[in-house]
Amino acid sequence: MASSHFKSPSPPSNSRPSRQSKVTKLKPVSAKTKAAPSTRKLQSTPLPKTRLLSVWVILVAGILGLGYKLYQLQVIQGASLQKKARSQQTTNLKPYIPRRSIIDSLGNVLATDNLMYSLYVHPKLFKIPQAEIADKLALILSNETADRLVKKFEKQKSGIKLATRLSESQANKIHDLKLDGLELEQQYARFYPQEEMAAEVVGYADNDHQGQAGIELSQQQLLERNALSLYVRRSGQGTIMPAFLPQDLLQSNDWQVKLTLDMRLQRAARESLKEQLKAFKAKRGTVMIMDSVDGSLLAMVNEPTFNPNKYSQAKVELFKNWAVSDLYEPGSTLKPVNVAIALNAKVITPETTVNDGGSIRVGPWTISNADKSGAGTVDVAHIIQYSSNVGMVGLMRYLKPDDYYTRLQEVGLDSKTGIDLPGEVASYLKPREEFVSQPIELATTSFGQGLSLTPIKLLQLNAALANGGRLVTPHVVKGLVDAGGNLHWKPNHPEKNIFTPQDAYRVVQMMENVVTQGTAKNARIDGYRIGGKTGTAEKAGPRGGYSATARITSFVAILPVEKPRYVVLAVVDEPQGGNTYGGTVAAPIVKKVMEALIAIKGIPPSSAAAINNLDPVPDDKTKPQ
Repeated sequence: MASSHFKSPSPPSNSRPSRQSKVTKLKPVSAKTKAAPSTRKLQSTPLPKTRLLSVWVILVAGILGLGYKLYQLQVIQGASLQKKARSQQTTNLKPYIPRRSIIDSLGNVLATDNLMYSLYVHPKLFKIPQAEIADKLALILSNETADRLVKKFEKQKSGIKLATRLSESQANKIHDLKLDGLELEQQYARFYPQEEMAAEVVGYADNDHQGQAGIELSQQQLLERNALSLYVRRSGQGTIMPAFLPQDLLQSNDWQVKLTLDMRLQRAARESLKEQLKAFKAKRGTVMIMDSVDGSLLAMVNEPTFNPNKYSQAKVELFKNWAVSDLYEPGSTLKPVNVAIALNAKVITPETTVNDGGSIRVGPWTISNADKSGAGTVDVAHIIQYSSNVGMVGLMRYLKPDDYYTRLQEVGLDSKTGIDLPGEVASYLKPREEFVSQPIELATTSFGQGLSLTPIKLLQLNAALANGGRLVTPHVVKGLVDAGGNLHWKPNHPEKNIFTPQDAYRVVQMMENVVTQGTAKNARIDGYRIGGKTGTAEKAGPRGGYSATARITSFVAILPVEKPRYVVLAVVDEPQGGNTYGGTVAAPIVKKVMEALIAIKGIPPSSAAAINNLDPVPDDKTKPQ
């Protein structure tokens, strides 16, 4: 049988020849081989020392840097960062706290903070004609007319401030109109119920609640209840956190500033002064009542004056209280003070006499009495009674000029009184060298000319005669009281002795003759002993010397003579007419004021013995009250 040979078929012609790959056969690994551990050992290479040192240096430097930064934050910048934190965590509240009210000695409100309104208009929002709106507002705004309002509407399209200090009643009426374009803004404003009745003392506060005159200015700190800011905590959203509110945030005492004024006397003094100013067509005048025991002022009136509720409409010069800020030559009203100075110096006695020939020559000048007549030999009482200029020159010559000047300074004739009102000026004396070297200075000073003082200074000096020789401080602030009238604080006022009680009282007795028999008969009140002194002084001219027509008249009274206590002064500037003297112009004013004082204070009539001058002169240890 023939054998067959098999041959594999050849690949097709168009296919690529395949590469021959070498196939390696892997031997299977036995279990014994898998379990056999590796015979190679791992070798660990040690780190270089420099690298380790570098790591430690970096760590230490980081710690030191953090420590230094912490020191900066905690110590160096601690205060400033704490301040920044507080500013972020707290808020500064300045709540408006109304100023303290001002009341008189009887509790009548003189000044208080009231809720008032300001009216703004926005004409661009008007839905009805401007004329109709003007007509409706004119019926509510007393000081405006419809025509004026329309003109104001035409000035701009929005934000016109139409009125301020509107009352709640007016605001309600405006609100009830329900008109578009009207805006009412609430605000606290100072309100003065008595209007001009005590304006010269109380003064006024402006729209920024800052005092600008009177007590409102001089007692600004006393009137402000709380000037401190309140800091409270707040959350991250800025809301105030109640847990951190101060406990006394909404608490404020109800204390009021109480004055020594009595509005009954204030009203009586003003009415009397206005009547006399009108009768004599005078420029201005002032009336004051002082309790000489402590210097408290019961009344203080200036005319003309202003309404503090409408201070923007007043003349600026009226804001000044000229009774404490203007100087004038007092004339004969200073004579009792000069007599007390001479008595206290022991250079004269009440029995001392001088010759009054009607005129006296002092260097190149001739000094005459007001009536040009002489009274011959007169004692001290008659010199005061008839207001003898010549007699006063003779009396004061008993004092050496240098000693006289020193004593004028000791009684305060070159200083302020210290009253608690703003704008007081000091009295004026010529320089010592001039006063001592020029005999005319001593002569004119003896009858109240050649020097100048304020009305309040003259009142203070005469009060020293009434209270037994004590120079007390005039004042109008009694203290802080609560709603029940309990006094929580009162000011301390200095005083000093300038005359002996005996000398002071003797002068008061001499002043009684001025009212009973002398130049002030117009001030007599039946049943009462009153001491007084008139004054008619020429006013200094604008170019030196004295004016031939302008004069200032005054009258000061002390009552009752047997127990002196109250002092009343009236000063009238530039009265017009032919019979303008202290006794004719000022004395009638004081009489009416004293009649009101007697009725209000219940001053009993003088006893028969007192009227007959049987009361003894007190010794040096007695202080008449």
